Amino acid sequence: MPTAAAPGGCPWRGPSPPWGGHPNGRRILRARARTGSFPLMPPEELPWKDPPGGPSWSCSGAGPLAPSAPRRRRRCSRLGCRLTTNHSRYEAADAVLMYHRDVCCQPQLLPPGPRPRSQLWVWFNMDPPSRSGHLASLDHLFNLTMSFRRDSDIFAPFGWLRVLRRPQNFTIPPKSKLAATVSSHWPAGSRPAKYLEQLRRHLPVDTYGHPERVLPARQLLATLSRYRFYLAFESSAHQDYLTRQLWRNALLAGAVPVVLGPPRENYERHLPPESFIHVDDFPAAHQLAQFLQEVARDPARYRRYFRWRTWLEPQVEKSWAARLCKACRVLREKGETFQPAPDLSRWFT
Repeated sequence: MPTAAAPGGCPWRGPSPPWGGHPNGRRILRARARTGSFPLMPPEELPWKDPPGGPSWSCSGAGPLAPSAPRRRRRCSRLGCRLTTNHSRYEAADAVLMYHRDVCCQPQLLPPGPRPRSQLWVWFNMDPPSRSGHLASLDHLFNLTMSFRRDSDIFAPFGWLRVLRRPQNFTIPPKSKLAATVSSHWPAGSRPAKYLEQLRRHLPVDTYGHPERVLPARQLLATLSRYRFYLAFESSAHQDYLTRQLWRNALLAGAVPVVLGPPRENYERHLPPESFIHVDDFPAAHQLAQFLQEVARDPARYRRYFRWRTWLEPQVEKSWAARLCKACRVLREKGETFQPAPDLSRWFT
């Protein structure tokens, strides 16, 4: 399956392949189970171009989002895509996007046959393999995959690095505290929960997200920017599963991420090697704690973790609609040439 690699052999420089064209517009039907975990909130049909003064809409059940960037709206509008949740238009759709959680446990909720000959089915999933059950029931059904995995047909990361047109003088936010993390409700006994417990024996770590220390979304970046390090511990260690713990809470806030998740080499497919600290680089938690304290006391050493920001800027995907726009773009670029998706139960592990 093709991988959306960036030019120059630097995969962490952005997820989007070059723009392509296709003579025919495409309609994308998003097939969702009526009882799915993400109830549908948008109106029946959504033009990619927002109504005057109106917001972009979330297709995840969260309701309206803040307006997308005008540049993104114009780009999606030029593609000529139409998103519809009207299942009666199923036969006219060029592609059907199905979110894994909505159909995995009840295959009878898949679109009814016969399947239109030229129609493409896209398997869409942003959950890690450990929270994606019943994959085998969907084997041999889809033409394309769409997920956070780089080897998906449609690469939909939680975040990425944008290459700047000219160098910038990045200013490190003022720092007054050492380390923080936002709880992701890790199960007791899980690796992130156990490692955090061990680390706190040797290092002060402020933990947000508990009932006694709620961090409102509007204050998140401003609060976390005061910390030198952010513990971006992923709940699951899977290939390319780098969530907003990394992209938003650490990188957008201007803190140095201390990561726990997939191996270092997987992180380096998305980030420069000297932009983060991996817990696996240290035999024990107390050695990591000692290293962080040493770096915090040495301003020149700390600044090295920000040198990459001269030419790169972190981005976070905020809208489900933007992900669907990307699906439309990839469908155009591929034209009429597609290969069957792999067995999901073997590939998505």
